[in-house]
Amino acid sequence: MMKWLFQKPTNRRDWSPDQVVLPSAEFDGDTVSVTGIRDCRYRSTSDFTVAHLDDRFDLNRLQRLDFFVEPFTGWRGLAHTFLSFGFDDGRQLGISIEVRRQRGEEFNVLGGLTRQFELMYVVATERDLVGLRTVHRRNPVYLYPIRAEPARIRQMMVSMLERVNLLGERPEFYNAVCNTCTTNIVRHLNEVSDRRVPWWNLRVLFPGYSDRLAHGLGLIDSHRSIEAERDSFEIGEVARAAIDDPEFSRRIRGS
Repeated sequence: MMKWLFQKPTNRRDWSPDQVVLPSAEFDGDTVSVTGIRDCRYRSTSDFTVAHLDDRFDLNRLQRLDFFVEPFTGWRGLAHTFLSFGFDDGRQLGISIEVRRQRGEEFNVLGGLTRQFELMYVVATERDLVGLRTVHRRNPVYLYPIRAEPARIRQMMVSMLERVNLLGERPEFYNAVCNTCTTNIVRHLNEVSDRRVPWWNLRVLFPGYSDRLAHGLGLIDSHRSIEAERDSFEIGEVARAAIDDPEFSRRIRGS
């Protein structure tokens, strides 16, 4: 009955085609080479062409960090969160911490509590991550520019890419309470910030409200309450209109 307690995580399963490839990063001074950047072309949530890119980034050119929140249908507290790192040449690198699904598998909360799913850091283009959620899932997506110095943004990106490499060597189970998209973002934030946020904060455990937490920490550049400003950060309509535009990342930022 409790066999799941003795299960061990592995990177060897019949993975969903969009999650077969694990990304990796190789650091060389101020540059990082990233392989396995996902860039799927979606026709629906279940019909897509899998593609991956390799790219090289100058960490000195990191300029911005954006925080995305995707509330699910129904109660707002349930949501997915992810980050995107922006460079001064206009390139963006997204990192989304997700359940790694086997072929034909769907996430369920019980499985997320009983070691049924491994954890994956999906490194991807914004067109992939945002387009899937806005165009095909038709969920609202909120883009919050984060107020942080480039040095801190660099620390955050390096921390996350180092975890990418670590998961390639030592896989972990996803846990729907303490090893999720948002709890991991908070752990990386705590590594680079002077202020620590406990992963058991309710606005972390219910990440649909994580924008309140970010706002309270002064990370979102806004002088009004997040409730008053939230709608101005929603990008679903513009993302759907710009999905085929080579300037997708610029368009969803209104520039």
